[in-house]
Amino acid sequence: MASGYLIRKNQYYDSVFLMRVARALSDEPGVRECAVVMATDANKELLAGLGIRAAEVSAARPNDLVVAILANDEALIARLLGEMDARLTSSSQAVRAADYRSLEAACAAQPQANLVVISTPGAYAGREARKALEQGKHVFIFSDNVPLEQEVELKQLGRARRRLVMGPDCGTSLIGGVGIGFANRVRRGPVGIIGASGTGIQEFTSLIHQAGSGISHAIGTGSHDLADAVGGITTLMALDVLGADPATEVIAVISKPAGARTLELLQERIRRCPKPVIGCLLGLKTALDAGPRFVQARTIDQAVERTLAALGVTSALLLRMPRKEKGEEIPPRFPGEEGRGVRSPRYLRGLFAGGTFCFQAQQVLWDAGIPVYSNTPLDSRYRLTNPETSLEHSIIDMGDDHFTRGKPHPMIDATERRKRILQEANDPEVAILLLDFILGEMAASDPVGDLIPAIRQAQESAARRGGRLTVVASVCGTDLDVQGLDRQKAMLMEAGVYVLPSSAQAAEFCRDLIQRGEGGRDG
Repeated sequence: MASGYLIRKNQYYDSVFLMRVARALSDEPGVRECAVVMATDANKELLAGLGIRAAEVSAARPNDLVVAILANDEALIARLLGEMDARLTSSSQAVRAADYRSLEAACAAQPQANLVVISTPGAYAGREARKALEQGKHVFIFSDNVPLEQEVELKQLGRARRRLVMGPDCGTSLIGGVGIGFANRVRRGPVGIIGASGTGIQEFTSLIHQAGSGISHAIGTGSHDLADAVGGITTLMALDVLGADPATEVIAVISKPAGARTLELLQERIRRCPKPVIGCLLGLKTALDAGPRFVQARTIDQAVERTLAALGVTSALLLRMPRKEKGEEIPPRFPGEEGRGVRSPRYLRGLFAGGTFCFQAQQVLWDAGIPVYSNTPLDSRYRLTNPETSLEHSIIDMGDDHFTRGKPHPMIDATERRKRILQEANDPEVAILLLDFILGEMAASDPVGDLIPAIRQAQESAARRGGRLTVVASVCGTDLDVQGLDRQKAMLMEAGVYVLPSSAQAAEFCRDLIQRGEGGRDG
């Protein structure tokens, strides 16, 4: 296998732009691996892992762009690297250009703007966020790998200046109807949401839209906000903001569990909130005591149902009705292969683009007494030593840093999920494949279409063994999303996939299959 690279000095691009360029490269026939990254120390380690260890790369600075390609032959690499400047120019021209060379210049030219979006390498995001706060702006930090102590300092400064710091590692927000990051197109309405994760916000806002209601604001907090080290600063500020917002009638909070001290602060603040609050802290089993206007939910579906109930809205949206082409019956048991000299298929493998969906699916299975392994486990005893290899029932967050360092997120590029689907299908013990598909701004233009060939190949692989692979999926999105919600679902159903109305219901459907079949953990 051949390899090659190029370096472009002082050509800075944000992470989202680089992910799109990397995806276009990875789609080229013959390309095995690629990295399109800024030359930070962490990314140099990634390049070294790909075998790119040249002195020129080691000397590159964080504002330098590095493109590395591993492919079948040197001629292909030479062609792709030779086309790279044109690719970069073409891609950047698709984005509205700005003449600003600094945050200060942009703020001076746009004094009416009150929000700054930051998508730089984590080592530099904090510095730019501080500048924005000192300019009196709210901040949305898409960047990850920002030191925790820096996050605390930024949020304390934001609190002192009465400015929200959304992030770091904030995937989604909807402010005044405008989506930031990975957001779906939803109508405006009376529901406000505070969420630590992007996909949790996306699922909740999409289901509220599908039920006929709408969103006032969705405030992302970043994945660490409810940790005791941070103390829920953004979450608590967001509760105050939405509590005072005349357009917001009901507030939902969706997150993984908070730290013990922060959980007490959160409950105390909810008790003071003048509006109904629906709380869904995934993985938390204890009941919260947050006052008479608080309602607890176990899943995102329940949070939607109870939010609608607080509004007095009745919706049949979340009826549990698996959809499949030709109305085939739900398989009552796992398809057996006994008597054929092979192991009986009995295990579930979930491959998720959404980290929240991965966590929620684990919760659904653990609640039913079904142990599940993961690279981001609900129970630390079931952490996969090697995220590349599944064990028994396994649910994988393909958006975790292990899979995305120097590579596009699976919501943008399906390459890694395609490989993993085929890998799991080659395991004769795998009976069920669970997938999520996420539509919206910045997501792939055809998420289902990108994976349909791999799904069909996986089904054919099982059939050749005389067995059957049951594929279950959910699609997160709305009728307003450019990818086309109905079209995406139709493609799955045509491929024989069971399509459920939400990620929680897809996990529950898999749970029922396991309980009705012969799957389970030995012993």
